Amino acid sequence: MSVAFTFPGQGSQAVGMGKALAEAFPAARDVFAEVDEALGQNLSGLMWDGPEDELTLTANTQPALMAVSIAALRALESKGLSLKDNVAYVAGHSLGEYSALCAAGMFSLADTARLLRIRGNAMQAAVPEGEGAMAAIIGLERDVVEAICAEVGCEIANDNGGGQFVISGHKGPVEEAARICTEKGAKRALMLPVSAPFHSALMAPAADAMREALAGVQKNAPVVPVVSNVSVSPSSDPADIADKLVKQVTGQVRWRETVEWFGANGVTTLYELGAGKVLTGLARRINRDIATANVGMPEDVDAALAALG
Repeated sequence: MSVAFTFPGQGSQAVGMGKALAEAFPAARDVFAEVDEALGQNLSGLMWDGPEDELTLTANTQPALMAVSIAALRALESKGLSLKDNVAYVAGHSLGEYSALCAAGMFSLADTARLLRIRGNAMQAAVPEGEGAMAAIIGLERDVVEAICAEVGCEIANDNGGGQFVISGHKGPVEEAARICTEKGAKRALMLPVSAPFHSALMAPAADAMREALAGVQKNAPVVPVVSNVSVSPSSDPADIADKLVKQVTGQVRWRETVEWFGANGVTTLYELGAGKVLTGLARRINRDIATANVGMPEDVDAALAALG
């Protein structure tokens, strides 16, 4: 059995996430305390008690989701799991790539929290509110969606697999692309309640901010290879990974290809660490031969440890 750990991105957040882990595992509780201290904010209180509209602010959501993912990992490690010995690869969806890198030891927990706060603020500030948009397109082939985006002037931000794409760009073109996709037979073309056009060329100012931020943090070689969102290839070179993180801000999240890469390279089980089950659902649609499981609650920790032996 070859195992990969995956880490969710924005959209998986929910009030209350991580609280049961903190109550059950001192190691998980320590993660939330360290993130709170790094950010100078009671982020854990916001995560557990809300309000939801404040939690869903990008600058809060990104470090919060990372904290839950690392809390789940620390709970596993406190019971004997060794990432280096038990896991072949790690990967994360968008901000989840930072969680993966923290898990693999490239960044410290405190630095990861601060990087994601910078990333969230920079992505929010890159485009004036109301000028950008994103939409989910379900049930069309990739070449059809690409052609429509090229025609109206937006782009594919996420290829999530199972015929699910997210498009991104200026609001008008995204709305027009969604309308055309519906005409072309999409099962759904849904405008998303997001505050900025993530993973598009409009995020160039945020990419510049991340280049500067990443240059200023300690980077260690990850203990297991990290499969990049933008290249769909594993790397253990900190400079190469940092360069790809900058490109990721404006680049496409190639999640369908990532899961396909895992299947082609011997991975038999994907564990999703953190809040929600979004990546698990996507993996099942992409490759049913890969087993999936979640680690987000205390009972999941025991089940994963038993399976990993």
